[in-house]
Amino acid sequence: MKRRNFVKTTPAILASGTVLANTPFPHYTKKALSKSNIKTVLFQGDSITDAGRDKLDPKPNSTNALGRGYAFLSAAGLLEEYPEMQLDIYNKGISGNKVFQLRDRWEEDCFALNPNVLSILIGVNDHWHSLRDYKGTPQVYREDYDNLLQKTKDQLPDIKLIICEPFILLDGKAIEKDKWIPVFDQYRTFAKELARKYKAEFVPFQSIFDKALEKAPASYWAPDGVHPALPGAQLMASHWLKAFKKCL
Repeated sequence: MKRRNFVKTTPAILASGTVLANTPFPHYTKKALSKSNIKTVLFQGDSITDAGRDKLDPKPNSTNALGRGYAFLSAAGLLEEYPEMQLDIYNKGISGNKVFQLRDRWEEDCFALNPNVLSILIGVNDHWHSLRDYKGTPQVYREDYDNLLQKTKDQLPDIKLIICEPFILLDGKAIEKDKWIPVFDQYRTFAKELARKYKAEFVPFQSIFDKALEKAPASYWAPDGVHPALPGAQLMASHWLKAFKKCL
C-alpha cells in the first residue's frame, strides 16, 4: 500500500471503533486455526460489566460496544494474544441488572449470539436493590442463577462458563458495612457453589480485591466500593484472562 493511501485509510479504520479481529490470516496453518473451537465470547452482567458501553452498537470487537471496563480490557488482551482464533467478543452487560433480568433477555442477548464462552458477573444489585424496593434474598439469587445456568447448559451443552464472584470494597463510599455484611457473603458463596456445580471457571474477585487493598485503598481501586476505576478494571481483566486460558 502506498503511503498516501495508508494515511487516508487509517483514520477511517480508527474512527469505526472496531478492532479488525475478523480479517482472515492466510499465513496461519489449519492446525493453528483449530487450536480451539472457541469462536464467540460473551460478557454478561450488570453495570460493572456494562461500563458505559454503546448499546446501539451490535458489532463484536467494537471499542464502543465493549465499554470502558474489565470486559473491554479483557477483550483487548484476547485479541492481542489469540489473533489466529479470529474471535468475536461481545459485551451485553446492563447497568442495574439482577439475575432475573438476565433471564428475561437471555434469548436475544445470549442464545442468539451462540457463544462458546460465557462469562457472568452478577449479584451486587441482587443485594443492593433489596435494601430499597426489591424483594430479593440470597436464596432467590441462588435459585434464579441456578435456573439460568441450567437453561443455558440445556440449550448450549458444550458452552464453557466463567462465573465471576460478586464483590464489594467495604471502604468504598457507597457501602454501609452493617447493611452488606454478613448477608452479602451468602451471594459470594452461592456463586462459587454454582461454579462448581456447572464445572465453570471461577474468578474470585473478592479475594483478589482484598489482596489489592494491601497495596492501595478502595479509593484507588473502586471509589464507591462497587464500580472499578481503571486500576481495578485492569486488575479484574488480568485475572479474568487467566480463567479464560483454562477454557482452551
